Amino acid sequence: MPHAEHGGLGFCVAGTGTDVGKTVFTAALLRALWHVGAHAGAVKPVQTGVRTAEVLTSPLSDMRVYLSAVADMPEAMASHPAAALHCFALPASPHLAAAREHRQLTCAGLCAAVRQHWATAQADVLLLEGAGGLRVPLNAREDMLDVMAALAWPVLLVGGNTLGGLNHMLLSLDALRDAGLCVAAVVLIPTAEPAAGCPGVDVPAMLADNVAVLRQRLAARGVEAPLVELPRLPCLDISAWEHLAEKLLPLAQNLVAWPADNAEAGERLIQRDYTSVWHPYASAIAPPLLTPVTRTHGNRIVTAEGRELVDGMSSWWAAVHGYNHPRLMAALHGQAGRMPHVMFGGLTHAPAVALAERLLASMPVGLERIFFADSGSVAVEVALKMALQCQMGRGEKGRNRFLTPRGGYHGDTFGAMSVCDPVNGMHSLFTGILAQQLFMERPSCRFDRPFPPESLEDARRMLTEHGHEIAAVILEPVVQGAGGMWFYHPEYLRELAVMCHKAGALLIFDEIATGFGRTGRFFAAEWAGVTPDILCCGKALTGGVLTLAATACTDAVARQICAHGQVFMHGPTFMANPLACAVAGASLDVLLEEGWKERVAALEQGLHAGLAACADMPGVADVRVLGGIGVVETCAPVNTTALHRFFVERGVWLRPFNRLVYLMPPYITPAEDVEQLCAAVRDALRAGVHMQ
Repeated sequence: MPHAEHGGLGFCVAGTGTDVGKTVFTAALLRALWHVGAHAGAVKPVQTGVRTAEVLTSPLSDMRVYLSAVADMPEAMASHPAAALHCFALPASPHLAAAREHRQLTCAGLCAAVRQHWATAQADVLLLEGAGGLRVPLNAREDMLDVMAALAWPVLLVGGNTLGGLNHMLLSLDALRDAGLCVAAVVLIPTAEPAAGCPGVDVPAMLADNVAVLRQRLAARGVEAPLVELPRLPCLDISAWEHLAEKLLPLAQNLVAWPADNAEAGERLIQRDYTSVWHPYASAIAPPLLTPVTRTHGNRIVTAEGRELVDGMSSWWAAVHGYNHPRLMAALHGQAGRMPHVMFGGLTHAPAVALAERLLASMPVGLERIFFADSGSVAVEVALKMALQCQMGRGEKGRNRFLTPRGGYHGDTFGAMSVCDPVNGMHSLFTGILAQQLFMERPSCRFDRPFPPESLEDARRMLTEHGHEIAAVILEPVVQGAGGMWFYHPEYLRELAVMCHKAGALLIFDEIATGFGRTGRFFAAEWAGVTPDILCCGKALTGGVLTLAATACTDAVARQICAHGQVFMHGPTFMANPLACAVAGASLDVLLEEGWKERVAALEQGLHAGLAACADMPGVADVRVLGGIGVVETCAPVNTTALHRFFVERGVWLRPFNRLVYLMPPYITPAEDVEQLCAAVRDALRAGVHMQ
């Protein structure tokens, strides 16, 4: 967001490397901004090679350069237009300089420091100069580009007007594009000796050609930012600063008129939305309350007015790594450059094969084939069709119905809807069209209580009475998700698996919501030690970046489907999309290498501690936590609109429904953010917002 919450404008100044002139440019632009009437300031988040006590005197201090550029402007000097937030004595990259002093820099810490500085600064335009190039490291995982992406300010990119400089400039522009950052201007500055290494070269012609080539490349990339040429001056006295500032006056005027990306623009977006878009589970005539968003990063959703919301939903349970994870983004960009899509009929590719192998290796032992689908609902459709064709291959053509517990949810397509809860699902809207399935009692055995064998009596009765017509039993293992966020005992699954085998019915686990660690096990089936005949997964499969799902089955199921020369009758157009498969592979890497189990355990601990007090509040029926899922069940349906407003005002994103206020934060969520989410829930319930 270029605008700060107090209405100011923020711009990042980035260099293509060191010694390209970005500090001189920042200082000259600071002067130009003051010339056009802007109360401008410049800030250096990390200054190396300078001790804090020497920040105004050291020849290596960028702050000293900023101040020298406006030294003859009393109104500028009176406003303290320059600051260095972190200084380190070692003249090296930020991570090394900080480590030498036993300190650690983080993207979140630097962003907080910048915002804190701006909250007290007298600047309505702030220039933030990075350290070195975009990829200068702050720590083992983060660099300056991460800071710029988190702030989301437009970038002024400075590079050298040299042949090699074009290479660095274009690569830097690609990095900024991949980070979703807007380029406000491109600045070229020649080196002190432009002809170095090229004796006899026509320097003016070379510099002009570099500019012409860069203009062409910018146009080809759709970059509309102005290209500014600055001279390199040997002596930076006041007259030199004035000369540079005069060249930058048009740019300064453009910057102070930068369009606001704020609440007003967000309101316009909502009105456009209301005239053209239909939202999930919502009316088109009486449209829902909406919060416009412009960016995401980490575990944050950024609204159009610049408010950062702590995400408690993982974007409907999918973004388990948070947003914009560099590993996932790198996989996306890398695969996009090679092959974004190709049909899967008659062709194959490495991302799909590798992902299938890895999924099978992580799933319950015995699952041996993967069928890729577009979404979770389609994965369920695939599972149902697999079960039916498998029974046909066995010669059991009379087995054409499914048994499922009440309270389940499996998706919104027709086959998936037919096995959703018959009361709270959509059956009443589509009576006569949906296939008539069989329903048994919801598992009454709580996850956190001793297992009562009688909880399986209805399942046993249904399999006894209808076993001859049941193709498969389908259910969500351990956690019923959108149907009620209900956690039940794993022993139920163990006993049910035995009963299905005896009855000749297949067992389908819908792990679309529970897969990839959410319950504290990689797949919820592990709680019971059961291998189903068919397993569906999705949602977190790609870390919330792209839509992809998969249906796995045993070799026996695959062989029975394909008996007598038959083939499986399904084939989505975007099946095994290479982009999605590549990102899913990267997501599995992140899960395994970044300690998903420890992170989910920490979430569970924080949710237990944060939600416990809700149990004693009026109108609360139950509080339950499992893995990275926290649930407060109320006695009556909640006012979702009132809670929406309350939670956004409190800086969190939660989406309650029916009688449930629940949390499923990204695994990366730190303890303090888990507490912020829980505190918002406690305060909402205490104030009775849910009953308004």
